[in-house]
Amino acid sequence: REKGARRGALWRMSFSAGAPPAAADGEVRLWANKPEREHFENSADLFAILKCAEKLEKAFQRDAVDTKEYEAACSKLIAQFKTVRSALGKSHADVESFMAAYGMHCPYARQRLLVSGMPATIEHSAPKDDSQVAKAAAECTQFFITAMDSLKINMVEVDQVHPLLTDVVGGLSKLRLPPSFTGLDTMKAWASKLNARGASDELDEGEVRQLLFDLEKTYNAFHESLSSA
Repeated sequence: REKGARRGALWRMSFSAGAPPAAADGEVRLWANKPEREHFENSADLFAILKCAEKLEKAFQRDAVDTKEYEAACSKLIAQFKTVRSALGKSHADVESFMAAYGMHCPYARQRLLVSGMPATIEHSAPKDDSQVAKAAAECTQFFITAMDSLKINMVEVDQVHPLLTDVVGGLSKLRLPPSFTGLDTMKAWASKLNARGASDELDEGEVRQLLFDLEKTYNAFHESLSSA
């Protein structure tokens, strides 16, 4: 399926840009040299990933795919998206322009890949029942501590920090938190912000300080909510 989607993407992209050139032997060629070929193939992969993510999100929304299968497939697509985007040297704005240029109406894929950067099962986890609250709270505590300790030892590259924030978001989403708790939205905002950046980008000193402050503030509010529950 992935190879078929990729081939279809190559042809759609070539014809949307005009008729592809024909070689002397009559064979249609989409590129003139190796760099052009790599660019076409990576662009085709990006096109296919966006289309696949859109279909996967719709299938999940309609309960047509198992939760575990969805999470595994979505995590794979997110990783592939980041790899291809990096290979093409595209920013989020570039991807938006790419989608517009090829008439791609993929709002669900845009939300998952460009905005959230994590599967819906993590971003919007259902709260655990009472018998599992203690375990979920303990896991969430560990996620907070790991994230804060990592920043303190200068693990500040995006591909190091974003997975830790994803864990925190997933952990908080599994708990029944009071309506006044705003920490989850704060953590989602940070995750979304980092998702828009390159994997090798580093948080500067001010960002690290602010993120640590927000983590500690959210961690304290999380524990206060457990005490008052």
